[in-house]
Amino acid sequence: MQKSVYSLVLMDDVVAAIDRIAAREGTSRSNMINRILAEYTQMTTPEQYIRSIFDAVNEVLGTQSVLQPMLASSTDAMLTLRSALQYKYNPSVRYSVELYRSAGEEMGELRAQLRTQSPALILYLAQFFRFWAKLEAAYLPGPQRSYDIADGRFSRRLRTPCDTTPEQAGEAIANYVRLFDACLKTYFDNLSSPEAAVRAVENVYAKNLDAVTAQL
Repeated sequence: MQKSVYSLVLMDDVVAAIDRIAAREGTSRSNMINRILAEYTQMTTPEQYIRSIFDAVNEVLGTQSVLQPMLASSTDAMLTLRSALQYKYNPSVRYSVELYRSAGEEMGELRAQLRTQSPALILYLAQFFRFWAKLEAAYLPGPQRSYDIADGRFSRRLRTPCDTTPEQAGEAIANYVRLFDACLKTYFDNLSSPEAAVRAVENVYAKNLDAVTAQL
């Protein structure tokens, strides 16, 4: 939806109340006013659509304890999660899901990052990320997905699933992050045998990939 600049005359007390609500919601005054007016006129804003998706993600992930939300790092358009990796010093993997306000064929992006200076750990991560891309190329329908892999960081564009509600799209995103995390940990559980690691990851991937998640 296109946005334009409008001049409004509002009571100071009303603006102060809106600012308090916006601060609680972690959004701007303009977005808060836009949301209030959209709700009153029964319209769905991009922000509301994104919120519905993230609510569904949180509902799915709320049933488990492996992926923990990082509330301070989350915004209207981004949800951030953390997961512990069973490796030396138990480093944390940070997942960020960013959704586009103007979604087309692609609705957003998943990023995975692990801050480390260990050359060995960076190498293992790169090996897993590259294998993940090959695995998806073999299993996922439709066009090839877009990836960016470098220095212990991974990003992947998420395609918009067809004929789905925000709740179904959110469930698919939650399942995708959960599957990615499970496969990453499976890979690290089998570092002593690269061939066994590849087989184990593919087994987990194929067993848990559902039809809607495969559209992302």
